[in-house]
Amino acid sequence: MSAFALVGVPIDSVGRSGGAELSPTVLRDLGLTEAIGAEDRGDLDVSIRGDERDVETGIVASPDVLAATATIRASVAEVISEGSRPLLLGGCCAELPGALAGARDALGEVGLVHLDGHLDLYDGTTSPTGEAADMPVSVVLGRGPRQWVEAAGGASTAPERTAIVGYRDREESLRYGMAQPEEVGPELSHTSVEGVRAEGPSEAARRIAASLAAQAPFWLHFDVDVLDEGVFPATDYLMPNGMTLEELLGVLRPLTSSPALIGASLACYNPEKDDGLACGRALVQTLEAAMASGRS
Repeated sequence: MSAFALVGVPIDSVGRSGGAELSPTVLRDLGLTEAIGAEDRGDLDVSIRGDERDVETGIVASPDVLAATATIRASVAEVISEGSRPLLLGGCCAELPGALAGARDALGEVGLVHLDGHLDLYDGTTSPTGEAADMPVSVVLGRGPRQWVEAAGGASTAPERTAIVGYRDREESLRYGMAQPEEVGPELSHTSVEGVRAEGPSEAARRIAASLAAQAPFWLHFDVDVLDEGVFPATDYLMPNGMTLEELLGVLRPLTSSPALIGASLACYNPEKDDGLACGRALVQTLEAAMASGRS
């Protein structure tokens, strides 16, 4: 498989400086580039600034979100066209629509594994915050705010080529009226954290990878809040009952070693909440262990 090319995406959809924006720099400083044997393409010139929720889209700092999507889309398409696999270092989940759009532009039909503590199927109306990170999966499926879907060139994938893995926000999302996976379509694969444990992390990941690979190459999006709040407190959306690092590694290995993997994105590590950078180091070590088999 082709090597990864690191692309920093220093955005945070809260609309302020700091926080998850700092993740690309800190992860590089902790040795991620060398740990996974990647090429470093530097950071994109993107940022999200503002605290006002746009009346039409329902998104906080909507113009910056749309502009960042266009920039990410072009970069991912370029990296793939040059024969490398992008690894986006976010930042927040708002990077995903641009990333998947770029992969689609370069390759045609693509799939998505969304490894996240949240379903991320909100839209500009149901999102309680208006933060773009609430709604990336709805956007890639063409169901999000119209202007954002248009900035991504339309839907980037379809329900039958999408798998949401590790979520545990079903009860909360129902309270806010978010569309549930069953409403999106019966073809949409979704496995909660309890479902991952019941099947076994590696077994679940192998099944999902095989199912998607049979249809199209796929993208992996990994939000660190899939981990338990006690395991990884350096994120902004803490929840109990998340994965352990061992469970995460069990999921990541089959996904990152799949020949069908065309790129990946990492999101929501907040170094400002990581005193001593213990979480950052654990994240680098986990990614190194997960990707070792894909490089052998």
